[in-house]
Amino acid sequence: LTKERLALLVGVLIISSYPTSVKMNAAPSSVAAFYRMAIACAVLLPWVFFQKKLVLPKTSILLLSILSGICLAADISLWNIAIKESTIGQATLLVNLAPIWVGLGSYFFLKQIPTRNFWIGTLVALFGMVVFVGIKSFTKLEFDQAFITAIIASVFYAGYIISSKNALNELALLPFFAISLASSTLFLFIVNLILKEPLIGFSNTSWLILLYQGLVVQLTAWMLINYAIKRMRATRVSLSLLSQAFLSALVARMVLQEHITNQMLLGGAVVIFGLAITFYEGGQKLNR
Repeated sequence: LTKERLALLVGVLIISSYPTSVKMNAAPSSVAAFYRMAIACAVLLPWVFFQKKLVLPKTSILLLSILSGICLAADISLWNIAIKESTIGQATLLVNLAPIWVGLGSYFFLKQIPTRNFWIGTLVALFGMVVFVGIKSFTKLEFDQAFITAIIASVFYAGYIISSKNALNELALLPFFAISLASSTLFLFIVNLILKEPLIGFSNTSWLILLYQGLVVQLTAWMLINYAIKRMRATRVSLSLLSQAFLSALVARMVLQEHITNQMLLGGAVVIFGLAITFYEGGQKLNR
């Protein structure tokens, strides 16, 4: 197990608890997203500054880093909405449709042609998603607002993976993460001002959850995931993150007693199988 895969595994396990914490939090979706970024930023920026690692890259990489932060901010805000308006399993699985957009984006922007096994694994994983959500919903097009919101979030999620991969090719992890977090925080602050959302007045429980989301989920888990993004293919990382949907549903079942049917378990298993296919090429397991 390589360092980057171990970092990705730990990161995925941590963020799998995030949807449950969103359900438990009384703060508005966009406000929770803002504090998730702001708290992490408040800790990381001073540390990076005093370590003298806060360097500004060339303009193109700086803009990519800023774009990645805005994409992640939009993804988290929309995902929060989808989580609160539907089940954790459905919202998380739909958001993780990002591999489709990453595969296409990698071809157009990173000049990487996804392997045959990537597309086979993606199709298998997407079939698992259909089983997980319910074939009836797809055949009758019974898509509610939460469904559409999660789909849009998945596009922003893919945008984050692609832009961050491009930026991390030429920029060290810490300065990239600092710039990305700062842009996320500023973007969400402006969004909440426009929406006139309250930034104070929450319960002690909500503040504790916000601290957890900022320090553990965003600062720790996403630092690990960004480490993996820097050293692994964007397509592989995005498919690995797809397993989060299954794990998040299990956490929701244990903590919130959110119902999980046999159909959902079967769909989750198919998703994981599809993920495994993408890590093989020509019968040989890929190192990266």
